[in-house]
Amino acid sequence: MLKTLIAAAALLSAGASAQAAELKRMGTPEAIIAQAVVVPAGATTVYVSGITPPATNAGAPAGTPPAYGDTKTQTIGILTRISDILKAQGMTMGDLVMLRVALVADPATGKMDFAGMNAGYSQFFGTAAQPNKPARITVQVAKLVADAFLVEIEGQAAKVP
Repeated sequence: MLKTLIAAAALLSAGASAQAAELKRMGTPEAIIAQAVVVPAGATTVYVSGITPPATNAGAPAGTPPAYGDTKTQTIGILTRISDILKAQGMTMGDLVMLRVALVADPATGKMDFAGMNAGYSQFFGTAAQPNKPARITVQVAKLVADAFLVEIEGQAAKVP
């Protein structure tokens, strides 16, 4: 009897450990972000510095000023860069648990293009291919490091062994 109780306790303990070792994402299914993400102890964490957009005209003739595109284009370029950073660490965009997005007013409209950022963002999160959604904050800032930059994104990724 005692051996049976000890074995049952061991199984329960192992089950609790396995359950505790998972990321927990909270929020409604229709939201494009997670309300919160719980990262268990022991998870590998990667902190991605603020990433700015790549030039969209990289093959242009010498002397041509770089072009970066609109908010949606810049968001896609940045998230692609973040994806590459995570891949180098054995992670994917599905491992992102938190993003911080800084937006500058689009010169064409004078307003922060939140819809354009979300249009680019939604290509990476909450899709059939990648259903995970990170927690996120989006703020408007006066200016970023270069005049043509409309978006900068930083994030944290976590992966449970």
